[in-house]
Amino acid sequence: MIGANLLGPEPTLLAPETEVAAALAEGVSAEQLVRSFPESPLAWAELADEADAAGREIEAYAFARVGYHRGLDRLRKSGWRGAGPVPWSHEPNRGVLRALYALRRAAATIGETEEVERLTDFLDGADPEAIAAIEAA
Repeated sequence: MIGANLLGPEPTLLAPETEVAAALAEGVSAEQLVRSFPESPLAWAELADEADAAGREIEAYAFARVGYHRGLDRLRKSGWRGAGPVPWSHEPNRGVLRALYALRRAAATIGETEEVERLTDFLDGADPEAIAAIEAA
């Protein structure tokens, strides 16, 4: 591939969160999802999305911040070293990317401009298509 950094890190591909996905498919509430799977960035992203949709800006920010940290934990446990691709196309990565996006959105809502810029760079570095894919979902 022309222009690709062939010496860069391999993409991080997270393991599936099968129990979380099953609970979501069964219609478990976002709050119950977090109570059952507090380590899941996907669960926290769901809760942040719910709070955002209800106009609870500070709660959305707090929930997204927890999801962000849980996402970093999952990435690091999978060998991620602070940079490199985290492709949206790999379904299990989507919880982490959604948590990052939720924090970016919440930071924008409360006027935390530098955090929005940092998270935009983070998401673009993880997968340049992630923001558009999340907004289209």
